[in-house]
Amino acid sequence: MDKTYVLDFASRLLGTDSPTGYTKKAIDLVADEAAALGYQTKRNNKGNLLIYVKGSSSEKTIGFCAHCDTLGLMVRSIKSNGMLAVTNIGGPIIPTLDGEYCRIHTRDGRVYTGTVLSCSPASHVYKDASTRKREVDEMEIRIDEVVKTKADVEALGICNGDFVAIDPKVQITESGFIKSRFLDDKISASALMGVLQHMKEHSITPAYDLIIMMSTYEEVGHGMSHIPECISELIAVDMGCIGLDLACSEQDVSICAKDSSGPYDYEMTSRLIELAKEKKLCYAVDIYPMYGSDVSAALRGGCDIRGALIGPGVHASHGMERTHYDGVENTMKLILAYIS
Repeated sequence: MDKTYVLDFASRLLGTDSPTGYTKKAIDLVADEAAALGYQTKRNNKGNLLIYVKGSSSEKTIGFCAHCDTLGLMVRSIKSNGMLAVTNIGGPIIPTLDGEYCRIHTRDGRVYTGTVLSCSPASHVYKDASTRKREVDEMEIRIDEVVKTKADVEALGICNGDFVAIDPKVQITESGFIKSRFLDDKISASALMGVLQHMKEHSITPAYDLIIMMSTYEEVGHGMSHIPECISELIAVDMGCIGLDLACSEQDVSICAKDSSGPYDYEMTSRLIELAKEKKLCYAVDIYPMYGSDVSAALRGGCDIRGALIGPGVHASHGMERTHYDGVENTMKLILAYIS
């Protein structure tokens, strides 16, 4: 696997703002990269990207999916003092956003920077600065422009409904750790691109036709609710959970046996476990207590598929996340083994 390629692409994708509903630039980035590798692509009406890979046999089609949308915020209203009230997009851990830098994207294409703050942000002023609840209704955005009134903000072109993207603060350490917000699920999208690059570089043809899909509404529950009818097996590549009594670490590829939506397909999951053993990969089999994937969305949408879920272990999901390149590489190797 080409580590440099995967990490470079991950850095670019993580650095592209894409809260759910504002994903075109991220999907453009993936589509351009897939085209540069020589793959045919298509987008469906909701903006999901489909990348087509011809296999040795067209007897069946296997789908793999990751999502390029992220958690975020949206401007709910403009306050009289020029601060912005917000609503959350998806389920970020709101207290972790206190003090985070952000970007406000207006409908006419302007971008402004700001900071997410508690409504009691100063310890020298507010008695409840450290105790006030960090809930979305108790947070606001300070814009990095000279604004003192609602009219000042409106003059910038900022309106209710504008998207707010949180700075991911991407760092890749010499020890192999990848630290960033939104590794869920951009690191898995990067792993899939790494597989595509490896297949092209080494002239690998999969056993069956593949469709690699990047969804745009996973964080709000309906990312892959509709997929091409030709797909009979769908594997979601999404972050593995870490914590409590779960076995997964950041160096592992996690194979999910069951999440909040129920058990994954027995035969597919069993085959993934056997392949991980056969290839001597670092892996874990886990049950995710509070989780749903794009396979779950496809099944709820009525798709007639069998489904499975794998992905690199990610620590502190929906907060300041971290994984390790080893976990990403183990994920890519498991995907390659499954499609061979």
